[in-house]
Amino acid sequence: MSKKTWIIGGVAIAALVGATVLGRSLTSNSKAETTISSEKTVTTLKVAHTQNYVPYDYVDEKGNSTGYEVEVLKAIDEKLPQYQFEYTGTSDDDLLIGLESGKYDIGTKGAWYTEERAKKFIIPESPIGASIIGFTIRKEDATKYKDISDFAKEKGKLVPISPQNAQWTVISEYNDKNKDNPIELTAAESFKVADAYAWVLEKRYDAYFDIKLSFEKAVTAEDGSYHQYADQLSWFPYKGIPTYPLLNRSEKNEAFAKEYEKAIKELQEDGTLAKISEKFFGEDVFSYIDK
Repeated sequence: MSKKTWIIGGVAIAALVGATVLGRSLTSNSKAETTISSEKTVTTLKVAHTQNYVPYDYVDEKGNSTGYEVEVLKAIDEKLPQYQFEYTGTSDDDLLIGLESGKYDIGTKGAWYTEERAKKFIIPESPIGASIIGFTIRKEDATKYKDISDFAKEKGKLVPISPQNAQWTVISEYNDKNKDNPIELTAAESFKVADAYAWVLEKRYDAYFDIKLSFEKAVTAEDGSYHQYADQLSWFPYKGIPTYPLLNRSEKNEAFAKEYEKAIKELQEDGTLAKISEKFFGEDVFSYIDK
């Protein structure tokens, strides 16, 4: 083989090696660019929750945020990689004020829907949970009042309710649908009636429109303030009132509300919500909501 042939062959090999190296370099750079372009910006949302509303939202003995609604939000966070939630346990007042000011993006407190709240905050279409409400009555009247229609027909006297309380709206809605047998509504001066259980026991009123959780804490629980009257008081359910997270009004949170809808529906369909509810309430609270 001539010297010329060797030179030509060497040049060809060098060119081939150079092309291979260049190709690898371009491929490597292309992969790097793909990785960079595929990365999505993670948006941090600040979540405020009530710190002692067991089992809805609270801070446990280790200082961790937990509770039914908090755990549902954590499950939603897992479904939405474009978001990252930061949790803060706080007071009811700070939660609401912080939401209005933009200090927090999301607030969860076992909140019911009200027109007033809808004007201040973004309220998603789908609820995060439910609050079971019913009637605390005297046990001696348990056969007389089995449900809300019995109470209405028997003209039972209800402990006054503040018009600012969402419970007023619930009874008003019942009355609108049952005009022949409405329940008499009397306006209370304060948002919460402190002596409601005592008034029922004293027979000043026949029932207190009460949340199941409140009855369990005050009457059923051994350390409840009215536990000594557990053999004299009874409770029966009316319905589940949907609870919602409240969102600060901003474009960022408007976008999140749409993603929340997708995620919460998936969690409902795959049974996750029911499992979390069973864990914290011992039952599926959604079963009490009118379909």
